[in-house]
Amino acid sequence: MTRMVMCRKHQQELPGLARPPFPGSKGEDIYHNISQQAWDEWQTQQTMLINERHLNMMDAEDRKFLLSEMDKFFAGQDFAKAEGYVPPSQ
Repeated sequence: MTRMVMCRKHQQELPGLARPPFPGSKGEDIYHNISQQAWDEWQTQQTMLINERHLNMMDAEDRKFLLSEMDKFFAGQDFAKAEGYVPPSQ
């Protein structure tokens, strides 16, 4: 049976992650409060930020930037986006 969570981003009960995405309190918070759908959306956004801004995951400042943007993304706040990106028309 799928584990359900009250998703902080989408403000509705949705299927949750199978396990915390990384260790520590941040990973536990995401596991308990973020849906699989919102996590997948973040993964797409994160990939665009890394590629467009040429972020280096070995650089502590770049990792800190991504974590900050992730918090904003899940809280529904304004977050950094890849410049010039236009979503495909539906």
